[in-house]
Amino acid sequence: MTFDIKRQETFSRGELILRTLFGWLYIVIPHTFILLFLAIWGAILSFISWWVVLFTARYPQSFFEYQVKLLRWQWRLNAVTYNLCDGYPPFGLDSELEGITFDVEYPETLSRGTLLLRLFFGFFYILIPHGFILYFRMLWSFILMFLAWWAVLFTGEYPASWHEFNVGTFRWATRVNLYWSFMTDEYPPFSGKP
Repeated sequence: MTFDIKRQETFSRGELILRTLFGWLYIVIPHTFILLFLAIWGAILSFISWWVVLFTARYPQSFFEYQVKLLRWQWRLNAVTYNLCDGYPPFGLDSELEGITFDVEYPETLSRGTLLLRLFFGFFYILIPHGFILYFRMLWSFILMFLAWWAVLFTGEYPASWHEFNVGTFRWATRVNLYWSFMTDEYPPFSGKP
């Protein structure tokens, strides 16, 4: 998986204030409305794909590509709403926002055994260890985002180490999500590094 949100040299204080006050109205609501329906379709495709993987050991490529595009759109929205980058996230599954990279390599085959292992024991070996650590890491990320908001407001810069930590947190969570949703057989590392 490739996931990165490039840190800008300077951030717009005006955009920061506008997003904070009215972002829910002009960013979150329109994107979430459309993404809700796309996510429902994605859940249906995921359910069908689970059965296809169980019987053929292959994730249908068109379904896989749809899921990656859906995740890419969600991360464009998240990057802007969490103030990790400036700009307006474009609509559309094929759109891109400069500075945001997200891609997942299509697996030619997937393990049926791992698929069943995740179904029956995934809670124990995926969600408990990763969820426990990510819970505290997410708390720290939200504290850093709050502090970064003030840093951007007064200096126009997002501290590099905070930005790297926050992007790493979301990278880690995305890896867990990809493994949990059987889009990869590679167990997610306990790290947010690329």
